[in-house]
Amino acid sequence: MDFEKILATVERILPDQQFSTIEKFIFRQSWLGQTYSEMAKDSGYGSEYIKEVGSRLWQDLSEALGERVTKKNFQLVLSQSSQVHWNPEASEQDSPHQDRPDQSSSPPNGSFPSAPDSDRVPVPPASVQVDTPISFPSGPLPVTSPLYIERPPIESLAYSEIAQSACVIRLKAPKQMGKSSLLNRVLDYAQNLDYLTVHLDFQEAEQAVFSSLDRFLRWFCANVSRQLQLVTKLEDYWDEEMGSKISCKMYFTYYLLEHVDRPIVIALNELNQVFEHPEIAQDFLPMLRSWHELAKQNQTWQKLRLVLVHATEVYVPLKLNQSPFNVGLSIKLPPFTLEQAQTLALRYGLSWAGDPSGAEQLAPLYAMTGGHPYLVNLAFYHLRHGETCMEDLLKFAPASTGIYGHHLRGHLATLQSNPILSQTMWQVVHSEEAVQLNALTAYKLESMGLIQLESNWAKPGCELYRLYFREQL
Repeated sequence: MDFEKILATVERILPDQQFSTIEKFIFRQSWLGQTYSEMAKDSGYGSEYIKEVGSRLWQDLSEALGERVTKKNFQLVLSQSSQVHWNPEASEQDSPHQDRPDQSSSPPNGSFPSAPDSDRVPVPPASVQVDTPISFPSGPLPVTSPLYIERPPIESLAYSEIAQSACVIRLKAPKQMGKSSLLNRVLDYAQNLDYLTVHLDFQEAEQAVFSSLDRFLRWFCANVSRQLQLVTKLEDYWDEEMGSKISCKMYFTYYLLEHVDRPIVIALNELNQVFEHPEIAQDFLPMLRSWHELAKQNQTWQKLRLVLVHATEVYVPLKLNQSPFNVGLSIKLPPFTLEQAQTLALRYGLSWAGDPSGAEQLAPLYAMTGGHPYLVNLAFYHLRHGETCMEDLLKFAPASTGIYGHHLRGHLATLQSNPILSQTMWQVVHSEEAVQLNALTAYKLESMGLIQLESNWAKPGCELYRLYFREQL
């Protein structure tokens, strides 16, 4: 059986359905015999989301073909259906998918919607010249930066999803893994679709903002208003007797969403700052989930798209049907692969990385950093400027005098100010096996990027951290 012919058949028999990038990915990997768990592990997004989209895909195919299609039998069923004649002139009334919402904004056959003035979308060069100034690695990369390394299929999935009404995208990764850089690109893509965008970073909120739910939601609504360039009219919609959550919903329903005629993307960055205040999180997070459910039914709310960005798993107890962390597209940013690190080295102008032995020369650095984007960028920055050589860089990497000294001392100070975190990290770096940790402590260490976490089992984030903290703790 020819996969491309079968794929073409699927695209023909689902003419009114968006055969999205994620669905194509699941279809292709299923063809190769992968399980949903393997797909999630290889790609970096949630296994529950993979299962949900896969289930929906087989159901759609079952309806279109008039017989049951499953992950186990789809190759046989589709190969037998590959010669079925399809009439492109068929009317929309004959489509089994005519009730799918918002088809006008869905990208056909998995392609992305065309952005107006699409030539404005920046395409960074593959490399930079040796004499081109490069800033010290710090903060998110601008959209035009050639140093941004894509981690397929993450970017294409996010771009495809943001074009869907009522969507929720969840970006999760420890600090300095590239969440904000990816978020910048998702928002830029949305702007090129002529969407309105709002970017709220909870790190910018004063501690007083978290003193009560009412004050927090007022801060939230006021900031959204200003970024949409609308006059803040909280007092016109806030009703003490109805409560803060209902008042916030009314403010969005009858003011913010009514005053715009296009989709709005609201990005909530560093959402884990809210996790630190359970009394607020236990109301705010279910509210976001209820908005997502409302947006699937209410035309006004279909304008709203949410991007939730956080460094850890949520450790605030929430009921399953109230959590915004089990809906939408889940994207977990993985470390760079060795090949991606090699591409980044070339973009820094390190031409030797492109030689046949380039990957071999990079392997020790990759082993030391574990492919951590910030650590890799920092190494290439110093190598580009001739401040060190690879041999010395690796030799002094775990030392306070090495290029990572400032980075490591910052983490050390945080650990030493918290005896529980310090003791837990000592336990992790002195064990040859993964260590089972208390959930809250594990999540805090993971948010710092110091450990890799599977369930509550932890190991050092990379060899650099193992070597340094074995000596310092």
